[in-house]
Amino acid sequence: MEEAKDSRPVFFFDIDNCLYPRSKKVHDLMEILIDQYFVEHLVLSPEDATMLHQRYYKEYGLAIEGLVKHHKVDPLEYNKKVDDALPLDNVITPDPQLRRLLEDIDRSQVRLWLFTNAYITHGMRVVRLLEVEDLFEGITYCDYGQEVMICKPRPAMYEKAETEAGAPSSQDCYFVDDSYINCREAQARGWTAAHILAPEDPEPQERASKYQIRSLEDIRDIFPQFFKTHAAKGSQL
Repeated sequence: MEEAKDSRPVFFFDIDNCLYPRSKKVHDLMEILIDQYFVEHLVLSPEDATMLHQRYYKEYGLAIEGLVKHHKVDPLEYNKKVDDALPLDNVITPDPQLRRLLEDIDRSQVRLWLFTNAYITHGMRVVRLLEVEDLFEGITYCDYGQEVMICKPRPAMYEKAETEAGAPSSQDCYFVDDSYINCREAQARGWTAAHILAPEDPEPQERASKYQIRSLEDIRDIFPQFFKTHAAKGSQL
């Protein structure tokens, strides 16, 4: 007898600068290592390395994609020298408040899934350090081992996430991410997205998606149907 398909919607969580705040400055540490990689492997000046790094990031969403496409760099070796070399043990610590938030989500109503542009080693390292890895059913990540890398905000990456997570439909996908363009593309696909801004971020002229929040705690208010309990205070809807 064929198993009944899981009809619960899926809530996708970005990892970096989303499950932990930007104030941890992990992105800053990563920028330093990426620039060093460009300097050493492409024999560039620090200034040219930074410029090319930023260009590839804007063009492809990931610096590594530009490196692979134009310089035939081994992406797994890059990952070892950059993401996996980050001193995260000194920066990311267990977050009891995050754990309480995720534990309060009613699993009979929704499934939780990680969705990152990082390689799996980095993504899983972060959630282990936060001590929340057991609260997610799976992870969709940018596979650096593939000949053609797919990452957010490409439509194929959202399709991949839906397939891997077993989402009933695009309309049954919920999403939180700190990236404006990732939220915009998710919304265009039919997902319900919440763009998380850091406290110091200015208001964008136009919202990336239906919801805009300043803290992960705000998802209690915008998606109360998924929580066993939810906060009484309002959020920036």
